[in-house]
Amino acid sequence: MGCIGLEWKEPNPLPPVRTRPAGSRLFTRILAIAAAAMVAVGPAAPAHAAPSAADVQQQIEAAWQKLEPVIEQYNKVRSELAANQRRSAELSRRIEPLGKSVEISRTRVQGIVAGYYKQEKSLSTFNALLSRSSSPTALGDQLALVNRVADSEQRQITRLSAQQASYDADKEKVDALILIQQRQQAQLAARKKAIDAEIKRLDALHRQIAAAETTAAAKAAADAAAARAAAAAQSAATASSTSPITSTSSLFIGGKCPAVPITGSGGVAAKTACNQIGEPYVWAADGPDSFDCSGLTQYAWASAGVQLTHYTGAQWTEGTAVSRANLRTGDLVFFYSDHHHMGIYVGNGLIVHAPHTGDVVRMAQLAAMPYSGARRPG
Repeated sequence: MGCIGLEWKEPNPLPPVRTRPAGSRLFTRILAIAAAAMVAVGPAAPAHAAPSAADVQQQIEAAWQKLEPVIEQYNKVRSELAANQRRSAELSRRIEPLGKSVEISRTRVQGIVAGYYKQEKSLSTFNALLSRSSSPTALGDQLALVNRVADSEQRQITRLSAQQASYDADKEKVDALILIQQRQQAQLAARKKAIDAEIKRLDALHRQIAAAETTAAAKAAADAAAARAAAAAQSAATASSTSPITSTSSLFIGGKCPAVPITGSGGVAAKTACNQIGEPYVWAADGPDSFDCSGLTQYAWASAGVQLTHYTGAQWTEGTAVSRANLRTGDLVFFYSDHHHMGIYVGNGLIVHAPHTGDVVRMAQLAAMPYSGARRPG
């Protein structure tokens, strides 16, 4: 019996598990920045003024530029783990009937051997075949015994060997996948713990800004609520339309989103992204009530029937390259040299994106961040 025909795709290798979690050096640097930031925003000495809200926001932005790539690596590992789990489940499903077939064949072969044992009263004849002391007459008797193993029975024994080899090879693949998954799960747990700690610190800094600027925070909350209400109302009225959402909220730029509506899948994806304006940023979230940057774009394009991976690095490869001059509503736009942040283009040099922790989905200028490229899904 040949192999079972399941296409084997070797999963992307992960670095060996270390005593310190993957990315720990990066987090050490981040935590060093965090310590410095906390010192900066702590009680001021009598001779120095307390940092302004703008100073604190600048500290947050600096720390976030280091943290967001780590979050996207977490999304990458989580996506790979899900793929490995699907492969493992498929291999296990295919192996199960093969294992039963091997057991059936083994039972039949055992029956064949037991039958000849009863007939000859001893299995020593088989072992004597290799003995140099056997006489010609005895050797003839032994060969006659071997010939009594019918061709069909011999094929059955051969089939058992092939089945067992195939079973063992595929089982080895499943076992290898399980080991990789266990290592990935350990890495995910370590990364999640470190990310949560840094998010907690950044949230504390955001609360300082909110305490210092309560009026501005209240206005932003009101704008977010108004944006969600306007988006929900207009989405319900024009659910199948790509016409823009209009709003006076400060989260919109130019009062409507998309700025340049189009038909087709790009228009649907852009409209869906616009409908999420006002929803909070939550790292590793992909909707429907909170998002990170790649989770928002994945959610938006899923509404147009296109499945993307929840990871900026993967989405960079999941579409056709588009020049900046040829950007169209719905295109994925990427920022920074490692593409660790992204959004969805909505026309007129504007994007919709989920910025960072403590913020909400909003429109922004394409030129506000270091642009690194664009892709068009579908």
